[in-house]
Amino acid sequence: MDFDKRNPGPRLTRRHVIATGCSALASPALAQSDPWTTVADQARSMDQCHALMVRQNGAEVLAESFRGPGLNRAAPVKSVSKTIVAALTGAALDRGEIPSMNTTLADIAPRLIPASADERVAALTVENLVTMQAGLERTSGGNYGGWISSRDWVADALTRPFVAQPGRRMLYSTGSFHILGAVLSTVSDKSLLVLARERLGAPLDIEIPAWTRDPQGRYLGGNEMALTLVGMARFGELYLANGQWNEKQVLSRDWVEKSLEPRTSSPFSGLAYGYGWFLGSTGGTKYALARGYGGQVICIAPELDLSIALTSDPTRPARSGGYFGDIMALIDNAIIPAARQTRL
Repeated sequence: MDFDKRNPGPRLTRRHVIATGCSALASPALAQSDPWTTVADQARSMDQCHALMVRQNGAEVLAESFRGPGLNRAAPVKSVSKTIVAALTGAALDRGEIPSMNTTLADIAPRLIPASADERVAALTVENLVTMQAGLERTSGGNYGGWISSRDWVADALTRPFVAQPGRRMLYSTGSFHILGAVLSTVSDKSLLVLARERLGAPLDIEIPAWTRDPQGRYLGGNEMALTLVGMARFGELYLANGQWNEKQVLSRDWVEKSLEPRTSSPFSGLAYGYGWFLGSTGGTKYALARGYGGQVICIAPELDLSIALTSDPTRPARSGGYFGDIMALIDNAIIPAARQTRL
Protein backbone atom coordinates (compact mmCIF):
# COMPACT_ATOMS: atom_id res chain seq x y z
CA MET A 1 0.00 0.00 0.00
CA ASP A 2 1.31 3.45 -0.95
CA PHE A 3 1.93 5.53 2.16
CA ASP A 4 0.56 8.58 0.31
CA LYS A 5 -2.85 6.97 -0.14
CA ARG A 6 -4.45 9.06 2.62
CA ASN A 7 -3.64 12.28 0.78
CA PRO A 8 -1.52 11.84 -2.38
CA GLY A 9 1.05 14.55 -2.93
CA PRO A 10 4.67 15.19 -3.88
CA ARG A 11 7.28 13.13 -2.04
CA LEU A 12 10.61 14.54 -0.89
CA THR A 13 12.80 11.57 -0.01
CA ARG A 14 16.43 11.30 0.97
CA ARG A 15 17.41 11.44 -2.72
CA HIS A 16 15.55 14.74 -3.12
CA VAL A 17 17.05 16.14 0.08
CA ILE A 18 20.57 15.27 -1.08
CA ALA A 19 19.97 16.61 -4.59
CA THR A 20 18.52 19.84 -3.24
CA GLY A 21 21.39 20.15 -0.81
CA CYS A 22 23.90 19.86 -3.66
CA SER A 23 22.07 22.53 -5.63
CA ALA A 24 22.00 24.72 -2.56
CA LEU A 25 25.80 24.76 -2.49
CA ALA A 26 25.72 26.76 -5.69
CA SER A 27 22.79 28.93 -4.67
CA PRO A 28 22.57 30.49 -1.18
CA ALA A 29 19.05 31.69 -1.97
CA LEU A 30 17.97 28.14 -2.72
CA ALA A 31 19.57 26.90 0.51
CA GLN A 32 17.49 29.38 2.45
CA SER A 33 14.33 28.22 0.66
CA ASP A 34 14.90 24.54 1.51
CA PRO A 35 14.57 24.22 5.28
CA TRP A 36 14.31 20.41 5.13
CA THR A 37 17.96 20.11 4.13
CA THR A 38 18.85 22.03 7.29
CA VAL A 39 16.59 19.76 9.36
CA ALA A 40 18.27 16.64 7.94
CA ASP A 41 21.73 18.07 8.60
CA GLN A 42 20.86 18.89 12.21
CA ALA A 43 19.38 15.45 12.84
CA ARG A 44 22.41 13.76 11.26
CA SER A 45 24.72 15.65 13.62
CA MET A 46 22.98 14.11 16.67
CA ASP A 47 24.98 10.93 17.18
CA GLN A 48 22.17 9.10 19.01
CA CYS A 49 19.67 9.77 16.24
CA HIS A 50 19.08 6.79 13.95
CA ALA A 51 16.42 7.94 11.49
CA LEU A 52 13.89 10.70 10.87
CA MET A 53 10.69 10.92 8.85
CA VAL A 54 8.59 14.05 8.46
CA ARG A 55 5.23 14.17 6.71
CA GLN A 56 3.09 17.21 6.06
CA ASN A 57 -0.32 17.49 4.40
CA GLY A 58 -0.26 13.74 3.86
CA ALA A 59 3.00 13.79 1.91
CA GLU A 60 6.51 12.75 2.88
CA VAL A 61 8.85 15.75 2.96
CA LEU A 62 11.84 14.09 4.59
CA ALA A 63 12.89 10.50 5.21
CA GLU A 64 16.46 9.63 6.03
CA SER A 65 18.34 6.96 7.94
CA PHE A 66 21.57 8.24 9.45
CA ARG A 67 22.60 5.07 11.27
CA GLY A 68 20.94 2.09 12.96
CA PRO A 69 18.44 -0.39 11.46
CA GLY A 70 17.20 1.86 8.63
CA LEU A 71 13.81 3.11 7.50
CA ASN A 72 12.08 -0.19 6.77
CA ARG A 73 13.03 -2.40 9.71
CA ALA A 74 10.98 -2.41 12.91
CA ALA A 75 12.84 -0.68 15.73
CA PRO A 76 12.11 -0.79 19.47
CA VAL A 77 9.94 2.21 20.34
CA LYS A 78 10.08 1.67 24.11
CA SER A 79 7.47 3.78 25.94
CA VAL A 80 5.89 4.99 22.71
CA SER A 81 4.14 1.66 23.39
CA LYS A 82 2.10 3.50 26.04
CA THR A 83 0.56 5.72 23.38
CA ILE A 84 -0.29 2.62 21.33
CA VAL A 85 -2.00 1.02 24.35
CA ALA A 86 -3.85 4.28 24.98
CA ALA A 87 -5.16 4.13 21.39
CA LEU A 88 -6.30 0.54 21.97
CA THR A 89 -8.14 1.82 25.05
CA GLY A 90 -9.99 4.23 22.78
CA ALA A 91 -10.80 1.38 20.39
CA ALA A 92 -12.27 -0.65 23.29
CA LEU A 93 -14.28 2.37 24.42
CA ASP A 94 -15.59 2.87 20.88
CA ARG A 95 -16.75 -0.78 20.83
CA GLY A 96 -18.48 -0.58 24.20
CA GLU A 97 -16.09 -3.07 25.79
CA ILE A 98 -15.26 -0.34 28.30
CA PRO A 99 -18.42 1.57 29.31
CA SER A 100 -16.62 4.81 30.16
CA MET A 101 -13.30 6.20 31.30
CA ASN A 102 -14.70 6.26 34.85
CA THR A 103 -15.28 2.51 34.80
CA THR A 104 -13.41 0.86 37.68
CA LEU A 105 -11.27 -2.26 37.91
CA ALA A 106 -13.94 -3.83 40.10
CA ASP A 107 -16.50 -3.19 37.37
CA ILE A 108 -14.68 -4.76 34.42
CA ALA A 109 -11.73 -6.85 35.61
CA PRO A 110 -12.24 -7.88 39.25
CA ARG A 111 -10.22 -11.07 38.81
CA LEU A 112 -7.10 -9.02 38.17
CA ILE A 113 -7.25 -7.58 41.69
CA PRO A 114 -5.11 -9.59 44.16
CA ALA A 115 -6.73 -10.50 47.46
CA SER A 116 -3.94 -8.68 49.30
CA ALA A 117 -4.44 -5.40 47.42
CA ASP A 118 -5.43 -2.19 49.19
CA GLU A 119 -9.21 -1.77 49.05
CA ARG A 120 -8.74 1.44 47.03
CA VAL A 121 -7.40 -0.60 44.10
CA ALA A 122 -10.90 -1.78 43.20
CA ALA A 123 -11.97 1.83 42.67
CA LEU A 124 -9.14 2.69 40.26
CA THR A 125 -10.59 3.86 36.95
CA VAL A 126 -9.52 3.35 33.36
CA GLU A 127 -8.70 7.06 33.26
CA ASN A 128 -6.47 6.71 36.36
CA LEU A 129 -4.47 4.09 34.48
CA VAL A 130 -4.20 5.77 31.06
CA THR A 131 -3.11 9.07 32.62
CA MET A 132 -0.79 7.32 35.11
CA GLN A 133 -2.61 8.86 38.05
CA ALA A 134 -3.31 5.58 39.86
CA GLY A 135 -1.38 6.75 42.92
CA LEU A 136 0.45 3.44 43.30
CA GLU A 137 4.21 3.31 43.75
CA ARG A 138 5.92 3.48 40.36
CA THR A 139 7.27 0.42 38.60
CA SER A 140 9.48 2.49 36.28
CA GLY A 141 12.90 3.99 36.92
CA GLY A 142 14.79 2.27 39.71
CA ASN A 143 11.83 -0.02 40.42
CA TYR A 144 11.59 -1.46 36.91
CA GLY A 145 14.06 -4.33 37.31
CA GLY A 146 12.46 -5.64 40.48
CA TRP A 147 9.00 -5.37 38.94
CA ILE A 148 9.79 -7.43 35.82
CA SER A 149 11.59 -9.96 38.02
CA SER A 150 8.36 -10.62 39.95
CA ARG A 151 6.20 -13.69 39.35
CA ASP A 152 3.10 -11.72 38.39
CA TRP A 153 3.56 -8.23 36.95
CA VAL A 154 -0.08 -7.22 37.26
CA ALA A 155 -0.37 -8.41 40.86
CA ASP A 156 2.95 -6.80 41.79
CA ALA A 157 1.88 -3.44 40.35
CA LEU A 158 -1.51 -3.58 42.06
CA THR A 159 -0.14 -4.50 45.49
CA ARG A 160 2.38 -1.67 45.65
CA PRO A 161 1.68 0.97 48.30
CA PHE A 162 -0.28 4.09 47.47
CA VAL A 163 2.04 7.10 47.46
CA ALA A 164 -0.60 9.57 46.21
CA GLN A 165 -4.36 9.80 46.06
CA PRO A 166 -5.72 8.31 42.81
CA GLY A 167 -6.42 11.01 40.25
CA ARG A 168 -4.24 13.61 41.98
CA ARG A 169 -0.85 13.55 40.24
CA MET A 170 1.03 11.77 37.50
CA LEU A 171 3.37 8.98 38.58
CA TYR A 172 5.14 7.77 35.46
CA SER A 173 4.79 3.99 35.63
CA THR A 174 4.85 1.23 33.03
CA GLY A 175 2.92 -0.87 35.55
CA SER A 176 -0.18 1.31 35.07
CA PHE A 177 -0.17 0.58 31.35
CA HIS A 178 0.54 -3.11 31.90
CA ILE A 179 -2.55 -3.28 34.12
CA LEU A 180 -4.47 -1.41 31.43
CA GLY A 181 -3.28 -3.88 28.79
CA ALA A 182 -4.49 -6.75 30.98
CA VAL A 183 -7.86 -4.99 31.29
CA LEU A 184 -8.12 -4.65 27.50
CA SER A 185 -7.36 -8.36 27.09
CA THR A 186 -9.94 -9.24 29.73
CA VAL A 187 -12.81 -7.22 28.23
CA SER A 188 -12.08 -8.34 24.66
CA ASP A 189 -10.93 -11.91 25.35
CA LYS A 190 -7.99 -11.25 23.03
CA SER A 191 -4.29 -10.79 23.65
CA LEU A 192 -2.82 -7.31 23.45
CA LEU A 193 -0.87 -8.43 20.38
CA VAL A 194 -4.05 -9.53 18.59
CA LEU A 195 -5.77 -6.28 19.55
CA ALA A 196 -2.84 -4.21 18.28
CA ARG A 197 -2.72 -6.09 14.99
CA GLU A 198 -6.48 -6.17 14.39
CA ARG A 199 -7.41 -2.68 15.54
CA LEU A 200 -4.35 -0.68 14.47
CA GLY A 201 -2.00 -2.80 12.39
CA ALA A 202 -4.54 -4.09 9.86
CA PRO A 203 -6.42 -0.83 9.17
CA LEU A 204 -3.19 1.18 8.98
CA ASP A 205 -1.40 -1.58 7.03
CA ILE A 206 1.56 -1.59 9.41
CA GLU A 207 3.53 -4.48 10.86
CA ILE A 208 3.38 -5.02 14.63
CA PRO A 209 5.79 -7.81 15.65
CA ALA A 210 5.23 -9.86 18.80
CA TRP A 211 7.02 -8.46 21.85
CA THR A 212 7.79 -9.23 25.51
CA ARG A 213 5.27 -11.18 27.63
CA ASP A 214 4.95 -11.49 31.39
CA PRO A 215 5.05 -14.81 33.32
CA GLN A 216 1.27 -15.19 32.80
CA GLY A 217 1.69 -14.78 29.03
CA ARG A 218 0.28 -11.26 28.85
CA TYR A 219 2.00 -8.93 26.41
CA LEU A 220 3.75 -6.07 28.16
CA GLY A 221 1.58 -2.99 28.15
CA GLY A 222 3.60 0.19 27.86
CA ASN A 223 7.04 -0.95 26.68
CA GLU A 224 9.04 -3.07 24.23
CA MET A 225 6.83 -2.77 21.12
CA ALA A 226 8.58 -2.27 17.77
CA LEU A 227 7.48 -0.32 14.70
CA THR A 228 9.03 0.84 11.47
CA LEU A 229 9.50 4.54 10.97
CA VAL A 230 6.65 4.43 8.46
CA GLY A 231 4.43 2.74 11.03
CA MET A 232 5.25 5.39 13.61
CA ALA A 233 4.49 8.24 11.21
CA ARG A 234 1.30 6.58 10.03
CA PHE A 235 0.07 6.18 13.61
CA GLY A 236 0.67 9.90 14.13
CA GLU A 237 -1.23 10.71 10.96
CA LEU A 238 -4.18 8.68 12.20
CA TYR A 239 -4.60 11.26 14.96
CA LEU A 240 -4.12 14.12 12.49
CA ALA A 241 -6.98 12.63 10.46
CA ASN A 242 -9.27 12.52 13.53
CA GLY A 243 -9.04 8.73 13.73
CA GLN A 244 -9.84 8.02 10.09
CA TRP A 245 -7.67 6.12 7.63
CA ASN A 246 -8.58 5.28 4.04
CA GLU A 247 -12.20 6.27 4.68
CA LYS A 248 -12.42 3.93 7.68
CA GLN A 249 -12.96 5.26 11.20
CA VAL A 250 -10.22 3.41 13.12
CA LEU A 251 -10.63 5.51 16.28
CA SER A 252 -13.56 7.79 16.99
CA ARG A 253 -13.09 11.51 16.47
CA ASP A 254 -14.27 12.00 20.06
CA TRP A 255 -11.48 9.76 21.38
CA VAL A 256 -8.82 11.59 19.37
CA GLU A 257 -10.01 14.98 20.61
CA LYS A 258 -10.17 13.86 24.23
CA SER A 259 -6.75 12.20 23.99
CA LEU A 260 -5.16 15.56 23.16
CA GLU A 261 -6.75 17.43 26.07
CA PRO A 262 -4.48 18.04 29.11
CA ARG A 263 -5.37 15.78 32.06
CA THR A 264 -2.24 16.04 34.20
CA SER A 265 1.42 16.98 33.79
CA SER A 266 4.79 15.27 33.92
CA PRO A 267 6.93 16.05 36.99
CA PHE A 268 10.02 15.40 34.86
CA SER A 269 9.52 17.37 31.63
CA GLY A 270 6.76 19.71 32.80
CA LEU A 271 4.74 18.83 29.70
CA ALA A 272 1.01 18.33 30.03
CA TYR A 273 -0.31 14.80 29.49
CA GLY A 274 -3.54 13.58 27.91
CA TYR A 275 -4.50 10.00 27.09
CA GLY A 276 -1.08 8.60 26.24
CA TRP A 277 0.27 11.82 24.70
CA PHE A 278 2.53 14.50 26.15
CA LEU A 279 1.26 17.95 25.15
CA GLY A 280 3.16 21.17 24.59
CA SER A 281 3.56 24.15 22.31
CA THR A 282 6.25 26.23 20.65
CA GLY A 283 5.79 29.64 19.11
CA GLY A 284 2.05 29.29 19.44
CA THR A 285 1.96 25.91 17.66
CA LYS A 286 0.54 23.08 19.77
CA TYR A 287 1.95 19.59 19.47
CA ALA A 288 1.43 16.13 20.95
CA LEU A 289 4.31 13.79 21.67
CA ALA A 290 4.76 10.07 22.22
CA ARG A 291 8.12 9.47 23.89
CA GLY A 292 10.18 6.34 24.46
CA TYR A 293 13.46 5.62 26.25
CA GLY A 294 16.57 6.50 24.28
CA GLY A 295 14.79 9.07 22.11
CA GLN A 296 12.02 7.26 20.25
CA VAL A 297 9.48 9.91 19.28
CA ILE A 298 6.21 10.40 17.43
CA CYS A 299 5.18 14.05 17.30
CA ILE A 300 2.13 15.61 15.67
CA ALA A 301 1.19 19.27 15.19
CA PRO A 302 -2.44 19.23 14.02
CA GLU A 303 -2.65 22.86 12.88
CA LEU A 304 0.30 22.25 10.55
CA ASP A 305 -0.93 18.77 9.50
CA LEU A 306 2.53 17.63 10.55
CA SER A 307 3.69 14.17 11.66
CA ILE A 308 7.23 13.43 12.84
CA ALA A 309 8.76 10.02 13.56
CA LEU A 310 12.24 9.73 15.01
CA THR A 311 14.19 6.69 16.20
CA SER A 312 17.37 6.69 18.25
CA ASP A 313 19.85 4.40 19.97
CA PRO A 314 17.61 2.47 22.41
CA THR A 315 20.54 1.64 24.72
CA ARG A 316 21.43 5.21 25.67
CA PRO A 317 19.36 7.50 27.91
CA ALA A 318 17.59 10.58 26.55
CA ARG A 319 16.95 12.94 29.45
CA SER A 320 15.14 16.25 29.25
CA GLY A 321 18.40 18.04 30.06
CA GLY A 322 20.34 16.00 27.51
CA TYR A 323 19.54 14.22 24.25
CA PHE A 324 15.77 14.53 24.61
CA GLY A 325 16.33 18.26 25.01
CA ASP A 326 18.26 18.15 21.71
CA ILE A 327 15.31 16.39 20.06
CA MET A 328 12.90 19.01 21.36
CA ALA A 329 15.21 21.77 20.09
CA LEU A 330 15.19 20.08 16.67
CA ILE A 331 11.39 19.99 16.70
CA ASP A 332 10.91 23.48 18.17
CA ASN A 333 13.63 25.35 16.30
CA ALA A 334 13.93 23.50 13.00
CA ILE A 335 11.09 21.15 12.07
CA ILE A 336 8.09 23.22 13.15
CA PRO A 337 9.51 26.45 11.66
CA ALA A 338 10.23 24.56 8.43
CA ALA A 339 6.67 23.24 8.41
CA ARG A 340 5.31 26.74 8.93
CA GLN A 341 7.44 28.03 6.06
CA THR A 342 6.49 25.32 3.59
CA ARG A 343 2.81 25.51 4.54
CA LEU A 344 2.61 29.19 3.52
